[in-house]
Amino acid sequence: MENIVLYELSNRVAYITLNREDRRNALNPEMINALSAALTKAGNDSSVKVIVIRANGNVFCSGADLAHLQKLQSNSFEENLSDSLLLAELFKTIYLHPKIIIAQVEGAAIAGGCGLATVCDFTFATPDSRFGYTEARIGFVPAIVMFFLIRKIGEAKAKQFLYTGKLTDAQTAFDSGLINKIYSAESIRQSVQEFAEGICRDSSAQSLTMTKLMIANVQSLSLEDAMNYAARMNANARETDDCRKGISAFLNKETIQW
Repeated sequence: MENIVLYELSNRVAYITLNREDRRNALNPEMINALSAALTKAGNDSSVKVIVIRANGNVFCSGADLAHLQKLQSNSFEENLSDSLLLAELFKTIYLHPKIIIAQVEGAAIAGGCGLATVCDFTFATPDSRFGYTEARIGFVPAIVMFFLIRKIGEAKAKQFLYTGKLTDAQTAFDSGLINKIYSAESIRQSVQEFAEGICRDSSAQSLTMTKLMIANVQSLSLEDAMNYAARMNANARETDDCRKGISAFLNKETIQW
């Protein structure tokens, strides 16, 4: 049986590739578990600094698998809750992952597939890519993806996506802040590779992990709690090996590569 998720490591970048091309890379429990396992593998590998999630075929991810959707209709509440928590844990794993994660979108990213792209730290796409939260059009609720979308682009813009359920083009997604940059189909793989390797070369792994954690945590704190948290994290950062190494290189006017 062909692997539904492929894993490759090159120059400190882990490439996780959705490989259900015949099913439009749709999400089912097997796909979610395979993605989670690949993310855990990358997280436990000290040589990995950046992760790229991409897909084979003309669709990045079409959301929930149709066969799985049919099965859900006969599930009990407890079974549906367990299934929902599986996807929620995947998104939370990506959002809180210690490594920087990039979504490389080539083709449609729909519903949960759009959520997968949204929750990543960076999202790059080709001009013909399409994005949409289509749940409302089939009487469903974009519940799990909603939290991350609102955090990323704000409530007003999120409502436009969530209420209408329409697919939008890459330029509109970029203008809304949903994606970071648009690359041609011919250049996206090379461009994402260069961006990822640039982060590996230019940024401290310890700094990246601490900064990502702070971004996730600080938004829910009061001003006073946020400042106290920031001060503690600042003090912690000063005790790391990377900080000592970086300050030494700066003071001695040395070029540092991480």
